[in-house]
Amino acid sequence: MKCYFFFKRLFDIVTSTIALVILSPLFLVIAIAIKLDSKGPVIFKQERMGYQGKPYNMYKFRSMVQDAQSMGSGLYSFKDDPRVTKVGKVLRHTSLDELPQLANVLKGDMAYVGPRSPVVSGFPKYEDLSDTYKRRFSVLPGITGLAQVVGRNEFSWDEKVEYDNIYIDKIKKWGLLYDIKILFMTVVRVGSMSDVEESPENMEKNKDLMNMGHEQLDSSQNKVNVD
Repeated sequence: MKCYFFFKRLFDIVTSTIALVILSPLFLVIAIAIKLDSKGPVIFKQERMGYQGKPYNMYKFRSMVQDAQSMGSGLYSFKDDPRVTKVGKVLRHTSLDELPQLANVLKGDMAYVGPRSPVVSGFPKYEDLSDTYKRRFSVLPGITGLAQVVGRNEFSWDEKVEYDNIYIDKIKKWGLLYDIKILFMTVVRVGSMSDVEESPENMEKNKDLMNMGHEQLDSSQNKVNVD
């Protein structure tokens, strides 16, 4: 696994540097479009829980009105969400809003492939999580991952964690080949432009997780109880 992590990190550094240079004109065009479309910063920063539960700031192109998290459904976005700007709709459906995370990859906060990191303010503390949930934080979070290419926002957090742990098992066996497979699957998934918004069912399930206290963690079953 040490060789896997070394070559994966090397790949991430080299390709993210090249991508940031090549895509800089596109970054400029998107930045101008965002500023012309609505008030607020071009880049949206959000504190996420990363490797071994350590927080970091994840970057995105802003696709919602300023201070959207304090309005409506908060952290969750749904179909025809009025908080999403005109430019934001295009960015979200093409996943172009995720491009600034190349800077996170270069910094070492993230990798191209890995479990998707949760929002710190909307997730239980790392030390309160079960072993099953903690395991997904044993690798760097990713821009894309197995759970995203299989179901994206179709899944509840319990289901996402299950796929995240399957991913960890797979890379132990296949290494970078499995990451490359997921990258190809991501291209197909983005091309379909599906499951951009959270489903109403999962919004309710995940709100339970966000609001739970320490006593609701079911360590005996090695899972988080969100029922």
